Amino acid sequence: MESEERVIILLVTTLIIVAFVIFIVLLFGFYQKRKNILLEQKEETRKRFEREIAETQIEIREETLRNISWELHDNIGQLLTLAKIQLQSATVDNFNEVSETITKGLTEVRALSKLINPEAIKNINLKEAVQLEIDRFNRLNFINSTLKIVGEEQSINKKASIIIFRILQEFFSNTIKHSKASNLNVLLDFNNSELKIIAKDDGVGFSSEIISKGIGLENIKNRAKLIGASAFFTSEVNKGTSLKIVYKL
Repeated sequence: MESEERVIILLVTTLIIVAFVIFIVLLFGFYQKRKNILLEQKEETRKRFEREIAETQIEIREETLRNISWELHDNIGQLLTLAKIQLQSATVDNFNEVSETITKGLTEVRALSKLINPEAIKNINLKEAVQLEIDRFNRLNFINSTLKIVGEEQSINKKASIIIFRILQEFFSNTIKHSKASNLNVLLDFNNSELKIIAKDDGVGFSSEIISKGIGLENIKNRAKLIGASAFFTSEVNKGTSLKIVYKL
């Protein structure tokens, strides 16, 4: 009797051990599978992020080349034409005018050279890049623009800077092309934990319904999410449009 009980106890114990081992194996297999899925998702996210960075750099370069083309034609071309006319009738009295025109043309060429440099696009300093855009708008009389810096400037991840600058570049482009605004104001507000960026124009604005349906606006929000930032639009008809970006440092 005792022998049978021992056999039964041994069998039960063995079954429990076997069941436990099987459970551990299945649990480990599930964990490993889950881990592989997470690693694949992480790798896919990384690749998508790198693709987005590459595409954004191309977009910035294309926008920059368009801007350079306009400046060469509308600004530097006019300055060189003016200098040529002044030289044709140059005298001792108007020599200073000719010199000022040529100096202004050289200043414009130097400003363009900063935009052409491919390393500048790869390693964007956000404040400097925005300042160049603001200076260009004012120089070409596109729109009265200002940039205000609040707080102590902090270093920003280069790839995040590329995304943020492209978002702002899109907002600037829409403002100049469509808003009929007279003023564009940009704020970079640094604190210990985040960078808050506000770009605001005083143009015609648009309704909240257009904001909710705008594909371009949704793309901007999705780009912001890639770097852990958030983007918010507010607009009112005939009262302008503003873009707010919050990026955690």
